[in-house]
This record gives sequence, structure tokens and C-alpha cells, in this order.
Amino acid sequence: MTTALYGPDGFYRRPAGPAAHFRTSVHASPLFAQAIARLAKAVADETGSADFTIVDLGAGRGELLCQLATWLERVRLIGVDVVGRPPNLPDRVEWRSGLDELEPLPHGLLIANEWLDNIPLDVIVDGRLVEVDPTGAERAGGPPTERDLAWCSQWGAAFGERIEVGWPRDDAWAEAAGKIGAGLAVAVDYAFGGGRHDTGTLTGYRDGRQVPPVPDGSGDLTAHVLFESCAHAGSALMTQRDALSLLGVSAGLPARELASTDPAAYLRALAATSEAGELLDPYGLGGFGWLLHPRNLRVPDVFSAAARSLG
Repeated sequence: MTTALYGPDGFYRRPAGPAAHFRTSVHASPLFAQAIARLAKAVADETGSADFTIVDLGAGRGELLCQLATWLERVRLIGVDVVGRPPNLPDRVEWRSGLDELEPLPHGLLIANEWLDNIPLDVIVDGRLVEVDPTGAERAGGPPTERDLAWCSQWGAAFGERIEVGWPRDDAWAEAAGKIGAGLAVAVDYAFGGGRHDTGTLTGYRDGRQVPPVPDGSGDLTAHVLFESCAHAGSALMTQRDALSLLGVSAGLPARELASTDPAAYLRALAATSEAGELLDPYGLGGFGWLLHPRNLRVPDVFSAAARSLG
């Protein structure tokens, strides 16, 4: 999985970028970036620092950062991804080719939008690791490690016969959130719902379609994130529908009178309503989880009514 996603010919290193294969909240509407800008302002006000940074972790080709750069003039912007700096970025946007290149930041907001679901993990079936060849054919592999077994003992009840071992995501998130001294780290991703996932969630995406998870580098490989295992003390969890609604995204229809007084504005408002509906859809993007990890702060007041405490 690591080679298929991040190797020299891996999916995330290909020129077209992930946007050519699947649609994220960033691509769905600028309303998402506007909400992130509002959140950044709330967190920056809470830190009381004029030296504030927004980090986009798993930044793709910098789509979110390009939008934020048009609205936030005095905020430092850093993109982090495995590829080199995209050519279309504004000069003021900094770039790091990997999380290990990101320096610790005293105050900031870190956003990891659909990043954790692509952290490679192992699968266990019948007490053995699953080995997969480039065609997708599976066979029984070696025994799990002690850490695999410890994680399964604590969190394996969420699975059935196929356990997707999530401790690499736990470690990755702890490292990412630890880059912020004071502020907030937010992971936005496919999240486990209630009940068991008997056949696992690992799947593939290519050319806008869900496909079998074949690790040949031609498509994305993704599995739902068990946020409860990633959580740390003070963390909270909520849905994207709740988070974006509290940050001012609304799918309410514009006033009918606007159609006669300003038809162009009415059409723009209708388009925004449609985009907001996609972001808030509880069976789509609105059903994503937001894991809130405050760093030497509390969860922002704007979220207090809807966030569920974890960790």
C-alpha cells in the first residue's frame, strides 16, 4: 500500500493529482475554504498571537491554499504533500515535501482533509497479515506484530473477519498535531459509524469511480478512519454537517424577491445553496468526521454544542 500510494510511481506522485480521480470538499465549493478561514480566525483570536499559521496537510496541488490566500492576508500559509511545490501557488504560500520537513509552529491551525484515510495500514484475517500482489490477489502472510495485536485487542471490536490495523494512523496523527504548539489540529475524513464493519472498508478510487483496492499505483487506496483510536486527551469529534453549519455554511434558499430585484445575485445564491447542500449532505461529504485536537487551548466555543468529547 505504501509503494502503491507514495512510491516513485505511486498514485499521489502522478502529475494529474488526486483531483483527477475523486472530489473532496475543497473541490466541491469555495464555501469549504471560507469556513476554514472563519475557523482560523476564531483559533487565532483564541491564541492571541499575531504570528499565526495555517497548515494544509495532504495539500494535493494546493487548491485550498490558493483560495485561502485570497481571503487571509496576514496569515502564514504552508502546504505539505509528498510532491514538489505546485507551479500555480501564490508566492506567499510555502511548501514542504513531507511532514518531516514541517518545522514546529508556535501558533496555528492544521487541517488534514482526507489525509488519514490514505495512511497505509495492514489487514489481519484469521490471525494472519494479508499479503497483496500488484494485481490485487491476496494470500495469508506472516503473523501480526505485538503492537498489531495490542491495537486489535483494544479496537478490533469495530471489525469482523477483516481487521484494518489503525495504529499507523494514530501515530501519524500524533506527529501531525504535535507540530502545533498552541492552536488546533483538525482531521476531516471518512469515519467509522456505529456497528461492526465485517468485511472492512478498504477500497479504491480511479477516474471518479469506486474500484477494487488494487495496489498498482493507478488509483487511490483508502480505508475509513477510526477516530476514537486517534484521539488524545481533550479531543472531540463531530460531523462535517455540524461543523460547517456552525461555521456559517447554509443550504437555505435565497429570498424569492431577489430574483426580480437582482437576477444575477439570485442565480449566484442558488448555486451557493447547491454547493452547500453537497458539503452538508449527511450521506455524503456532510457525514465525514471532524476530529478536533486542541493544542494548549480548548475546543473552539463555536463547536461546543455539537462536539463529542473523546480521549
